[in-house]
Formats: sequence, structure tokens, C-alpha cells
Amino acid sequence: MSKKVITFGELMLRLQPYDYLRFIQADSFEATFGGGEANVAVSLANYGLDAHFVSKLPKHAIGQMAVNSLRKYGVDTSDITRGGDRVGIYFLEKGASQRGSVCIYDRAHSAIAEASPEDFDWDAIFDGASWFHFTGITPALGPNVVEICRQACKAAKAKGVKISCDLNYRGKLWTRAEARAAMTDLCQYVDVCISNEEDAKDVFGIEAANTDINAGELNKEGYKSVAKQLADQFGFEKVAITLRESKSAFDNDWSAMLYDVASGEYCFSKLYHLHIIDRVGGGLIYALLSGKSTQEVVEFAVAASALKHSIEGDYNFVTVDEVEKLAGGSGSGRVQR
Repeated sequence: MSKKVITFGELMLRLQPYDYLRFIQADSFEATFGGGEANVAVSLANYGLDAHFVSKLPKHAIGQMAVNSLRKYGVDTSDITRGGDRVGIYFLEKGASQRGSVCIYDRAHSAIAEASPEDFDWDAIFDGASWFHFTGITPALGPNVVEICRQACKAAKAKGVKISCDLNYRGKLWTRAEARAAMTDLCQYVDVCISNEEDAKDVFGIEAANTDINAGELNKEGYKSVAKQLADQFGFEKVAITLRESKSAFDNDWSAMLYDVASGEYCFSKLYHLHIIDRVGGGLIYALLSGKSTQEVVEFAVAASALKHSIEGDYNFVTVDEVEKLAGGSGSGRVQR
């Protein structure tokens, strides 16, 4: 499958203490790169798609390191604009047992945060594309980036490109009111909405009944209502909701629901009991472009994400075959010979 997928967002330098040290214990930090949309691009490239990442990064060596981190895994970086002064940074302290992870951003005045709409020729970028993906993290970088996202969505729609958005509310980047205003506007262009148990409430005030996120207890039936409310409000074709039941920083129960508006189907995936090495995942876009059924799509996406939780860093390095095997029931972790 050679479908062309465009992703747009910020690629950041990730600095974290080795192992599970706290920041105040650390004498050195491990440096990698990551970002919501870039992570999706790497996953899709691993799955054999023509994955493109669009952003703005400085011309200096650290900016080039960031670009190279994507190129080495087959992501097309030819539409990244070069300029600006700095690469955004985030510091990650990985949680353990009952101690949660901590993320500290140092991304103010990054190249993408100070980008202008003129930096991107969306008509050319979307030539031959099938899909466009962004997250709510990107417009949170500033009003200028909201406008860039709006222009990207308009250009994608004009070319008949499907658009997906992961709401991904980040309270450290903007207020709920700012998020609601921007995302209400941008979601009118979106075909596939991805959310979790918190984002729909934080951004749009839509929540499931009888659910206590902090206690790790989820009422799956309540999410049917959440998905329908989202679809009714914005005209989404599909709504995916991830369901994370947190037992500790290491141990989560992980599943998802996919609502297909046309058929009226609400499909829940199987539940995975995860022992987490690192977070972040992907797979929904690949499965949708593959023409799978609604149930097959959600099973593939959740299996891909479950496997990602076993891999260090932001990028996902699992193959389609590995995901298909897990989705099909082979999850014992036995040696492959």
C-alpha cells in the first residue's frame, strides 16, 4: 500500500534521566526526538505507507538531528521548512509504580511556534495525498499556528483528503476556553476524531457518566454517548476513544472504542493488561486506509498501541505482521524462532 499521508506538528528534543531516576537525581540525560504527529509518521512509515512530516525546524545542527531522526526510519521530510532559532524541548521523568511520570516543556519561541502561514505551500504539500493528521497540541502553540492548521485543513478538504485529529488537550499549553474556541473551528473540517477519557471533557465539556479517571474505573457504555455527542456536534464520520484504566505508572488496562457513524456501529477492542516500558502509539490511520472493518480497525489500532508501550522512546518500531499477530490473539511474548 503506497498511500500518501501528511502529518503536521512540532518535533521536539526529548531529554530524560536514564532508567527511572528523578530529575533531581540525574547527572546526565538521554536525548531522543518525538512529537505527537511525528510519532504517527514513523509508525506509518514502518507499516509501509508514504508518510510525510511537515513542520518548521532551525537550520542548525540540532534542527538537522531532528530531521535525521525521521529520515532514518523512512519518513519523508522534504516539506519541512527550515528556519527559526530553536528546537522545542521537553523533559520527561518516567514514572514507576505509584509515582506518575512528569513532563516539563521548554518549547517557547521554537521554530514552529513562531512560524507564519506563508511558510507552508499546502496546495503543493497535499498533491497526491490521501490523508492528513494533526493533533490538538499543534494549534495550542499559538494563534498563528491555529491559522496554519486552518489553512492546512482547508487545502486538504479542497483536494478531497481525509482529515484526522487527536484532540490531545495539554493544559500546560493553553486554557480550556482557548482550546474549545480553536478546536470547535478546526473540527468542522475533521473526518475522524480521536479522543480519550479526558480530552472530550476538557475541550468540549462532553463526558461519560459514572467514570472516575483517577480511580482507574471506566464505564464503557458511557463512551457511546460521548462518541455520538462528538459526531453529532461536528459531523465526524468516525470517533475513536481510547480507554486507559491506570492501575499504576507501570500497569494499565488498555482498550478503545470506534464509533462508525454511517453504520451506527460501536466496536470495542479486546482489553490488554500492559506493563509499560514507554507510552505513545498508533495504527488507526493505517487500518482505516487498509479498508478493514470497524472491528478490525479498532483491534489493529489498539494492538499497535499496546506493542508501542513495550518500546523505549517516542517512536514506534513494530511491524504490520507483529500487530496483526497480537490483534489475532498471539500476545504471550514468547520467543519468535
